Amino acid sequence: MKINGSYVLPVPQERAYTLLQDPEILQQCMPGIDSLTRVGQDEYDMNMKLSIASMGGLFAGKVRITDQNPPANFRLIVEGTGKIGFMKGEGLMKLDPNGETTAVTYEGDVQVGGTIAAVGQRLIDSTSKMLIKKFFDKLATISH
Repeated sequence: MKINGSYVLPVPQERAYTLLQDPEILQQCMPGIDSLTRVGQDEYDMNMKLSIASMGGLFAGKVRITDQNPPANFRLIVEGTGKIGFMKGEGLMKLDPNGETTAVTYEGDVQVGGTIAAVGQRLIDSTSKMLIKKFFDKLATISH
């Protein structure tokens, strides 16, 4: 499944880039994240709760930040497995300065499998968009 979109953060580009690299900030902003623990350079172990429709469960996985070009862009790779299936996602985050704000554009692919895939593509798509919006809304509120 393809995902893409954009969001304007109320901070300059360098600050936005720093926030999007900070594991403590990411843990606070990503819906369902219980823990995000550094295990290497730009690599983290993740534990999260994910619910789609009537299905929910715990996922354990990894988050990696690659292809960094500060403060303009980076690639985020997320993968996790749990009792209800697996998820893998990879996306490019682009940060474009706009005065005192930053336009963040993202595009990537997400794959899900197992029981969670049975809920249907449309429901997974709408849930993904909702989670991304919640992430950026929370990031905007704590970024000041």
